[in-house]
Amino acid sequence: MSQESPVLAEPDEITDMPETSEPFEIEDFLAAEQQKDLLRFTTAGSVDDGKSTLIGRLLYDSRSVYEDQVKAVTRSHAGEADAIDFAQLTDGLRAEREQGITIDVAYRFFATTKRKFIIADTPGHEQYTRNMVTGASTAELAIVLVDARKGILTQSRRHAFISSLLGIRHVVAAINKMDLVDFSEEVFAQHQRDLLSLAEKLEIPELLCIPISALNGDNVVTRSERTPWYLGPTLLEHLESVPIAEYLQHAPFRLPVQRVIRPHQNFRGFAGQIASGIIKVGDAIVALPSGQTSRVQSIQTFDGALESAFAPQSITLTLEDEIDISRGDLISHQANTPVSTANFEASLVWLHAEPFTAEKTYLLKHASQTVKARLNVTHRLDIETIEQESAQSLSLNEIGKAIVKTSRPLMVDAYRDNRITGSFILIDPANNATVGAGMVRHAEALEPAETRSEQKTGALLLLPQENIIPTLEAAFLASGEDVVVTRIQKPEVWRTLLRAGFIVMVPADASTQTEIVTLNAGGEFAKQTLLEADHETIQQKVTQLKKEAEQNDREF
Repeated sequence: MSQESPVLAEPDEITDMPETSEPFEIEDFLAAEQQKDLLRFTTAGSVDDGKSTLIGRLLYDSRSVYEDQVKAVTRSHAGEADAIDFAQLTDGLRAEREQGITIDVAYRFFATTKRKFIIADTPGHEQYTRNMVTGASTAELAIVLVDARKGILTQSRRHAFISSLLGIRHVVAAINKMDLVDFSEEVFAQHQRDLLSLAEKLEIPELLCIPISALNGDNVVTRSERTPWYLGPTLLEHLESVPIAEYLQHAPFRLPVQRVIRPHQNFRGFAGQIASGIIKVGDAIVALPSGQTSRVQSIQTFDGALESAFAPQSITLTLEDEIDISRGDLISHQANTPVSTANFEASLVWLHAEPFTAEKTYLLKHASQTVKARLNVTHRLDIETIEQESAQSLSLNEIGKAIVKTSRPLMVDAYRDNRITGSFILIDPANNATVGAGMVRHAEALEPAETRSEQKTGALLLLPQENIIPTLEAAFLASGEDVVVTRIQKPEVWRTLLRAGFIVMVPADASTQTEIVTLNAGGEFAKQTLLEADHETIQQKVTQLKKEAEQNDREF
């Protein structure tokens, strides 16, 4: 079926501006903008389903692009009207423009009179699934595009599953290219039945199907006269009206402590971003994992004190009692606490070219804590059938289920209940690369006596004699230590590895002497130089320093 190039008229002149003689006040405008809420949404789907074209059309019709941007992507054809290549408004990388595909996640901002939006335009190719996970991880709504001519394809099914896996509660199935099927109600109805069946299987709580033509603008911003049988909202109408963040405020209160603020002896506050729930002055709270209790004395923010605060505000709490809380701890209401666990089941998306290795110890970053973790993969997901198959490994972009065991207890919720305390990332300690993203599905609660385990501090060795590293590594592994050999010279990476309890060996300049670095009680580096550098002397000194540090240090 042939299709003529659309003739795109310029947007109508703005006629809804009120006529008034009163001066325009920028303060009033900024205040009105501040009152608008923000919706983060992502687009997903198979290759050539029209994701970038849809976003370009959405930006253009909502007047959120500059004139020079439009001119840059406008093509002239002999004997035909100029046509805008909407996809190029979002395909920002040169490789994307050359290949006509989306590779990286492109973030775009626009606003209407009702709401502000951040769009994550994610790739459709299978090899860029990890980029799709990145873009969707903070989204509150997902638009999954489906080509009206082809129906649900494997990658569309994959992205719908990932949207479900990432806890996105609102999903829009945009049946695109309806102009190429003559805006057939029967075709739309069949795709709608298939999509609703898939949503039920994936346990997606809300899925809305909208027939659109991204190229021509049908049902994107304005209602199309060519779909009189469709009585639902346009895409923009739905984006402006869908409820957002309501689950965050109704969920139990969680505040991962990011920093302890003590400017003077009369003030001690615990700062962080509220992950979920509402907190009020006078509320009874518990600090975890210690289990110490108190009440909220005040809630401080950059703009002053508040009587109450809610997710996702950043606040500083002061308490009525002097209790021991530090970075990595979690504050919650006494009546509804998370599970304290060192053993849980999780869904895992593998993000690295190097496959998962069960024998390897990874760093697991959860909220404001970083701990050592070992994982055993039990199943891999078959995207074609959405069924699980037995497996022990995962490769790049594969999704599976794993049993996770951590070196210290974590305070977790199921991901479906809380995306912050129910999620984590895996880091390869040797190169600091993020290799996996996980979502907690089920956790085994520890007994009260087990909830606070002894902190194990690590030690970092700066070794000018590289030939001694294999012997030292074998000796430490034989004694049950977790060892990392790396050339990374970043102090913040060293500190993370030491707090997690690793023995870290770093090749140093041959002109220097061997140094052993540990963390003192304040989290600062403490160095000792060794004159003798044989492996037995080094191992004995490391063992001695670790014991001393563990006696003086506390859990970070």
